[in-house]
Amino acid sequence: MPRTELITAVEAVDVRFPTSRELDGSDALNPEPDYSAAYVTIRTSEGARGHGLAFTVGRGNDVQVAAVRALAPLATGLAVHEVLDDLGAFSRRLTGDSQLRWLGPEKGAVHMAAAAIVNAMWDLYGRREGKPVWQLLSEMTPEQLVDLVDFRYLNDALTREEALAILRRAEPGRAARTTHLLHHGYPAYTTTPGWLGYDDEKLVRLSRQAVADGFSLIKLKVGADALDDMRRLRLAREAVGPGIRIAVDANQAWGVRQAIDWMAKLAPYDPYWIEEPTSPDDVLGHAAIRRAVAPVKVATGEHTHNQVMFKQLLQLEAIDVLQLDACRTAGVTENVAILLLAAKFGVPVCPHAGGVGLCEMVQHLAMFDYVAVSGTTENRFIEYVDHLHEHFTDPVHVHDGHYLAPTAPGISAELHPMSVAAHRFPDGPVWNLTPDPATR
Repeated sequence: MPRTELITAVEAVDVRFPTSRELDGSDALNPEPDYSAAYVTIRTSEGARGHGLAFTVGRGNDVQVAAVRALAPLATGLAVHEVLDDLGAFSRRLTGDSQLRWLGPEKGAVHMAAAAIVNAMWDLYGRREGKPVWQLLSEMTPEQLVDLVDFRYLNDALTREEALAILRRAEPGRAARTTHLLHHGYPAYTTTPGWLGYDDEKLVRLSRQAVADGFSLIKLKVGADALDDMRRLRLAREAVGPGIRIAVDANQAWGVRQAIDWMAKLAPYDPYWIEEPTSPDDVLGHAAIRRAVAPVKVATGEHTHNQVMFKQLLQLEAIDVLQLDACRTAGVTENVAILLLAAKFGVPVCPHAGGVGLCEMVQHLAMFDYVAVSGTTENRFIEYVDHLHEHFTDPVHVHDGHYLAPTAPGISAELHPMSVAAHRFPDGPVWNLTPDPATR
């Protein structure tokens, strides 16, 4: 790598897919989502590139694109070798800007914009090294990994020395786990049967298909109508039998007392976990729900803003399952800290995926966790949704209920140029077919 190589551009494109037409992705608070991405490309003076994205569900994706463009000047002009030598500092540069930080801090569109840029830089790094990002991370030394982490707000829960101990404890088994991962993959669960807008016939058909495809855990959306939820969960349970786990996801629809009462109605159908039962900001509420609905587990994380909130959820024993997201917090770098926190507190990580590119990116984090952090896949699954993978140059591959480990360099976030052109909003041909795309 020439030491004169510079980051010359951070580009962002508004890409949207009309998933609302078939109600794919529909849930209690997102009845008609259009899965979308603020799609980022980093370019360098030597012609190298890296790709990342921030995921949204339609309206407001232009705001997300604007946030990426607001952060872009913090990256352009930097020497590539200096960034790759200290990706922790690069992440802190994006999340710690004294003026843009006022819009967070470390939450919302600006933080997600940082994630898109950080992930694009990791993608560039993986391409340069000729390795998928999960492998790139798994081959770093414990010291290199902890150097990624900002311990400033974490030291009361996780110290640098504790993080090093976790990583060193896992180090001897890395090679064996890598071999196992490449041969057997990583367990997956599927949300494909459970969208709230699907009718009963489709729910039952897709639930049975999921079991036939090797999934041992499926997930249903709930939270709009209790009687409907009881009927749908009963139908799913009858379709898959008692040996298959069924998780349910309320997508923040309930207050604390409402969540407890609603889950009591669903308990006869043996739900495995309740996901996002209330406001993602209500740490104490999650703790109260967890105490009340046990042995049903409480899961959350896809809207948890940053590592500090995850720290609090873990310290207060508010969750049984941690669901990190590839681009809600500040990308790969902050998620390394979150994986270390989960390992310290012994809480399994089942990443949030689906959407646009989330399956592609988050698989790298879960696989790194298995190889180099937690060292286990017990009670751990990556979410899988069979939507939109054909638009990626390195799409996920799932076989017999397992993600197959990606082997192509990077973080698997690159979209086909034709897909970007077709779905660019509002001027792409997919959107020009609608009567009034400006109202979407």
